Amino acid sequence: MSVAARERRSEDLAAVARGAVLTRGLGRAYGDSALPPAGVATIASAVLADRILELDAGSGRLRAEAGLALGDLVWALLPRGFFPPVVPGTQFVTLGGMVAADVHGKNHHVEGTIGRHVVALRILTAAGETLDCSRERHPDLFRATLGGMGLTGHILEVELGLARVPSPWILQETFRVVGLDPFLAALRESAGDWPFTVGWIDCLATGRALGRGVVLRGRWARAEEAPDGFPRPLRRWTVPFHLPGFALNGLSVRLFNAVYYRRHPRRPRAGVVHPETFFFPLDAVRSWNRIYGRRGFTQFQCVLPEAERPGAVRRFLEVAAARGGSSFLCVLKDCGEEGEGLLSFPRPGVSVALDLPMRPGLAASVDALAAATLAEGGRIYLAKDSLLTAERFGALEPRLAAFDEVRRRWDPERRLRSAQSVRLMGDPP
Repeated sequence: MSVAARERRSEDLAAVARGAVLTRGLGRAYGDSALPPAGVATIASAVLADRILELDAGSGRLRAEAGLALGDLVWALLPRGFFPPVVPGTQFVTLGGMVAADVHGKNHHVEGTIGRHVVALRILTAAGETLDCSRERHPDLFRATLGGMGLTGHILEVELGLARVPSPWILQETFRVVGLDPFLAALRESAGDWPFTVGWIDCLATGRALGRGVVLRGRWARAEEAPDGFPRPLRRWTVPFHLPGFALNGLSVRLFNAVYYRRHPRRPRAGVVHPETFFFPLDAVRSWNRIYGRRGFTQFQCVLPEAERPGAVRRFLEVAAARGGSSFLCVLKDCGEEGEGLLSFPRPGVSVALDLPMRPGLAASVDALAAATLAEGGRIYLAKDSLLTAERFGALEPRLAAFDEVRRRWDPERRLRSAQSVRLMGDPP
């Protein structure tokens, strides 16, 4: 997906954001949340506003500009014994983007979203006013900005608390599980003892094998468990060209899934691993999206309240299997308490993320998955969405009215908007 627009770049983010409809980070969003509406020729880019402004080693508090990339932040913090409290599955995201999406990670059941750890934000409003907001100052704007997809103001600076780590290495365990019920039970049991948990499942398996997969869990290695020396950023290899469309089919995906499943043991296998390998596995391969061919792919991610509606994940996966489609990636995570952001994604339940190749009929498949999510009382992650309809989104998101009220207060003319907000929220194009 692309649009005919250009980015204004400067180390002075406030200067280039003034009057812009949107601030864009690294441009790695799966959908159209980081794209301007059609007809908007210029937007602001945050990537040059990437300085760490303050790091208090005593309190473990950081203040930085919104364009700071997570990967750069990680390698600045680890030698000092710190790590961001919450990270998503890629390091190619800016600090401002993390706040705008209120990202979550493998430790959501313990640490919640990044918003829980944000202390204060500096925001340029649609009216051109620079404000410092927090839970005490302009709390409505603060809460709406957490997960607000950049629609409440241009995020200029972020202040947040950091996590202290005993070493820069991760102690990881992996094991395979046959069947969805044992898999979900293993995730729940792991969440009780491990701060980081996630699972991959074979989304093409059916019958008794439905939900078979691999559980991965981890924690920071203690000093005595860690290898000698400090980890260095990993070298990456690149997918050099787009694979032909026929390369990704039911047979090839079934083969990949079977091999990946079998290479993991039945009993937990432990080992100390590099932090990039654990937190950002897909980043090891540049341009990995080329595996899906020139048409590309989208991702559908929802959270289902499994405890409130037992069997919700099974029913959802049965719908996904019935709709067809070939995906190398189907990830399940336990989610903890709901974030305080007005549109924050996670809530107690199980998160399901599917990569879906762009093919004829995909929009109908996504609508069917959205309908299944709605039937279970779940919600959809805006940071991954590209095909949801406004009608379906309105039904899925009862908090939208409260979010709109804050937007009207701070931006009555809807000056701040994106291609996604035009599609889902009725913003002017």
